[in-house]
Amino acid sequence: MTDDSTGSAALRIAIVGPTHPHKGGVAAHTTMLAHHLADAGHDVTLVSWAHLYPSKLHHADASVPDGVPEVPPFPRTIRALSWARPDTWVRAGRRLRDVDAILVVHVMPPVVPAHLALLRAAGAVPGGDGPRPQSVVVCHNVLPHEPHPGDARLMSVLFSRVDSVLVHSADQATVAHELGARRVSVADLPPHLPGGDPIHRGPRPGPTRLLALGLIREYKGIDVLLRAMRTVPEVTLTIAGEIWGANRGVISRLASDPALAGRVEIRDGYVPADALASLLADHDVLALPYRSATASQNVILGHAHGLPVLASDIAPFSQQVADGVNGILVPPEDERALAGALRRLGDPDVRRRLAEGVQTPDLSGPWAHYLGTLEALSVDESVLLGDPGLPADEPGVPADEPDDLDEPDDLHPRDEDGPAEQGLLPHARRVLGRGARSVAGRARRTATRAVAARRPLVSLRPDDLPEWVLATDVLGEPDEADDARRLSRILGLPRSLDSVSAWAALGSLAAILRVRDDGRRSAVIVDEGGTRSLLSRWARAVGFAPVEIDFTGSHPSVAALDVDTGSLDVIVRIHPHGCDADDVDHVLEQASWALRSGGLLVVTVPIGPRAAEGAVGPADVRGILARAHDLGFVLIGDLDGDVNARMREAASRARADDAAYGLVRLTLRRR
Repeated sequence: MTDDSTGSAALRIAIVGPTHPHKGGVAAHTTMLAHHLADAGHDVTLVSWAHLYPSKLHHADASVPDGVPEVPPFPRTIRALSWARPDTWVRAGRRLRDVDAILVVHVMPPVVPAHLALLRAAGAVPGGDGPRPQSVVVCHNVLPHEPHPGDARLMSVLFSRVDSVLVHSADQATVAHELGARRVSVADLPPHLPGGDPIHRGPRPGPTRLLALGLIREYKGIDVLLRAMRTVPEVTLTIAGEIWGANRGVISRLASDPALAGRVEIRDGYVPADALASLLADHDVLALPYRSATASQNVILGHAHGLPVLASDIAPFSQQVADGVNGILVPPEDERALAGALRRLGDPDVRRRLAEGVQTPDLSGPWAHYLGTLEALSVDESVLLGDPGLPADEPGVPADEPDDLDEPDDLHPRDEDGPAEQGLLPHARRVLGRGARSVAGRARRTATRAVAARRPLVSLRPDDLPEWVLATDVLGEPDEADDARRLSRILGLPRSLDSVSAWAALGSLAAILRVRDDGRRSAVIVDEGGTRSLLSRWARAVGFAPVEIDFTGSHPSVAALDVDTGSLDVIVRIHPHGCDADDVDHVLEQASWALRSGGLLVVTVPIGPRAAEGAVGPADVRGILARAHDLGFVLIGDLDGDVNARMREAASRARADDAAYGLVRLTLRRR
């Protein structure tokens, strides 16, 4: 299944999980994940089940009625797994021995034995010798909403025998750590919306029409909503979806209450994708009164169709709904608060204001972050950071240097107050803590091993980059970002879904190649964008070995790095984790001692009016450069020429007095 034509930076990835004719959000997500990874240039195979979930494992009909797919099927799908034949689990695993990574989509604990058998047959279980596939569990629910005895034990066994786990919330990360997961990353569930384009809805009189959508289970709190509705007459509710198990009797009994007569419509049964747009258009508010939640795209679905959302004040809804702006949040299982929210929604002016507050959701950015996380997890850490088992007398590493990186428990220490630090952060901190010689040595070893273990590198020379890719530049028009993204594909760099990130990364990479590359890709690069950084993906693709550190938030700069003075070649802090008006000076100060003479600091800063949070104005940029000059930096570029004029042009096109209107990329060389 190897095809070297898919791209020089491509990974060979197998996804194991449900797809058509399975129905529901997990199957749709699995299928779209395969599409997005393939679109990003990777060699992807989707391995699925020849038969649907057995009834004893799944309480609802798991098949799509009439055979109509919810999302476009992935063309390279192999339905090789059978629930009744464990030999198919082993045979499928053996066929995957030559891939770089196996992504196992976890749905429910009873499937764990099948997944473990496949992973063992593929040689993807940690502890073996030699190259092997990385094993990643894409975990929608660590434990079921309605857990059974033995579920936690099964998940502990699974987590102990895989390399990493991807979950969709911090709470789920905590549960995964408690069950023994070694390496856990968190990424928001990206949108995979069925239903097509929204249907225009004009203003309508009458009662507020609520919609509860999807598989109706006890944890979704529809019973709480029905009880709250009894005291609020000007509200109707449509319950559209399959009602699971004993919940059917509870909902039917509550809906028959005389106080709700004529106000509750139950459409018990699967809602096909092509019926969603018209169903959403017939209602005013999407109701999500959940008791608990792990990950859901229902808020995004509602907002994509112009509906405000009434939701419980729990993650992820509390991050997706701006209370009083594009929806209303209420405490979970609080009938009184829910009734109060329903009374507010009975006011047509409130409904209109909330509907006007709904913005079209970003459907591509979350996928960019999601794929970046999976790409980082899909590469062996020894390739990314150097194999601690290599001889100590390798170039760049002192022979007498102790090496404590081979202790599994030290690779990803847990934080007593929350989830473990994610990705490569703890590992990289220790690498950097050994000073410049160790960092440079590991960077050189990493590049050498990456060449041997991965696909051929992208051949990219400084003169391959057109003159319009500037080290110091201003982004004021979306077309400019799109141009950068298109150029990156022409150059053969890994695919990006975010044009602004592509613009920021392309200029940074150009500066590194033109100023700090010695032809051997040996520059020691610290990328503060974290393990999802596009720049690091591109730098690895052309042969560098960047060290990815996530020091945003409470660690705003390289202050947290324990490195020798003048030991680094490049420090990068760019969009989407760039600097702002509050921390750019601090970043300059720390880089002034961490960079060696001739080293580069590349930062991006939003530009905008004073009322825009974190933004700087054109005059403030001059102040930043003056401060940089005092600290020993020289700007690569001409602020008084085209850059300054383009900042003024961007300011003249600004449409709001409280939002950034552009992004400036500054590349500074230490004297």
